Amino acid sequence: MSTDTSTESAAGSAPPKPGEVRLEVVAVPVSDVDRAKAFYEKIGWRLDIDIEPGPGVRIVQFTPPGSGCSIAIGTGLTQSEPGSFQGSELAVLDINAAREDLMARGVEVSDLYHLDGGPVPGPDPEGRSYMTFASFKDPDGNTWQLQEITERKLKPEEFKTVRTVGDVLDRVNAILAE
Repeated sequence: MSTDTSTESAAGSAPPKPGEVRLEVVAVPVSDVDRAKAFYEKIGWRLDIDIEPGPGVRIVQFTPPGSGCSIAIGTGLTQSEPGSFQGSELAVLDINAAREDLMARGVEVSDLYHLDGGPVPGPDPEGRSYMTFASFKDPDGNTWQLQEITERKLKPEEFKTVRTVGDVLDRVNAILAE
């Protein structure tokens, strides 16, 4: 993670080509918009907009550095409960550096864990891409997972030991509770 001072936004890219479908914005439910805004600014995500387009509606949009997808927090955006956004993955090249950056910004970050029939403490012993994680929460308890991706070519056998996303999230929450 790093502070991105560019003026490009996820919406600044060319329109989708025929047949493409792009994930553009994900609503993250929060109880206190200004507290959440301060948190996402603190971790270095770029503030794209903070507008009130109508009565009872406020949209605050952030984009993580280098991401093609943004998040929206605010009022009148979602009926989901604050803290119910769980397990979205943020791809990073160097998970140790990303973890240290977040901690330097005052964010509590879990220890590293990897997947081996479910989450196991520590980094992936083989250093495989996609297999090492760390987690952190925003002030409402919405959970984000850092995922180290050093190369995009995956071998199918690397995922033979992965169970369901629910199993992973259960173990992540157990690790965070330790």
